[in-house]
Amino acid sequence: MATPKVTAEASFVAINKKKKWQPYALYFILPSFILYTLFVIVPTLGSVYYSFTSWDGISSDVRFIGLANFVEIWNSPRVHNALKNTMVLTISLVILENIVAILLAVLVDKVRWLSKVFRSIFYFPTLLSGIVMGFVWAMMLNYNFGVVNQLLDKLGLGAFAIDWLGDPKYAMLAVILSTVWKGAGYYMIIYLAGLQGIPQELNEAASIDGANGWQQFRHITFPLLAGSVTVCMVLAMISALKIFDQIAVMTDGGPGFETETLTYLIYKVGFGELRQGFGTALALVLFFIILIITVFQVKVLQKREVEM
Repeated sequence: MATPKVTAEASFVAINKKKKWQPYALYFILPSFILYTLFVIVPTLGSVYYSFTSWDGISSDVRFIGLANFVEIWNSPRVHNALKNTMVLTISLVILENIVAILLAVLVDKVRWLSKVFRSIFYFPTLLSGIVMGFVWAMMLNYNFGVVNQLLDKLGLGAFAIDWLGDPKYAMLAVILSTVWKGAGYYMIIYLAGLQGIPQELNEAASIDGANGWQQFRHITFPLLAGSVTVCMVLAMISALKIFDQIAVMTDGGPGFETETLTYLIYKVGFGELRQGFGTALALVLFFIILIITVFQVKVLQKREVEM
């Protein structure tokens, strides 16, 4: 009697049928799950609870006040001002950082001489912490001895010297420009990876057909960078919404409240004014703002990817 042939597919099915779930597999994920629970889930649930209290962050007196913190957030002019500053800062940084990053990526991609040196130079500011960067720019923009105003004076333009961090008209601009200087190099690396994945034959064919550099970029390079644009814009948006270090060091939220953002307001009311309950409620509001904007932005940009 002939022995039946066993196919590879039948063998694979037979082997998998013998495999059963082993409870000891849970032991491999248990350490990570415990740490995640202790340092993420528990604090998150605690934050939700404290947002409904008037806790000062120090005493053991935790008084439940319901939605009072959220009502105050809704009606507070200071919160409205911080939200406005946050939106101005976010929109400006998302646009400027991505424009500068794309320009730097195209430049580095085209340069053949010392290209790695230029990459390092443009990426270097990203390695600095926000605190260090803030101190450097605060000294550079100082009205009395800052290098920017001294340079203007040396060029005979001393009349244009500005109190960059003390004038309400220019303080936010100073924060935006310094943050672009720090962050653009990070997004440049992402765009550079996208550029190097574009086949050169496409640009060569377009060049033969008579397309100039701008036309090649507009109709070939930029559409093929759609995925990188989505990633960079989402990352830039999240980073801008939670910016803290630069403002804390450069302006302390001033002059007045001109550069006070939601994250800095959370810090001020939570630790400076000892209103942890209100600060926690404001942090939850900021979380949902970031969540809603991120979901909306991803959907719009992904739809744009298909259209491009």
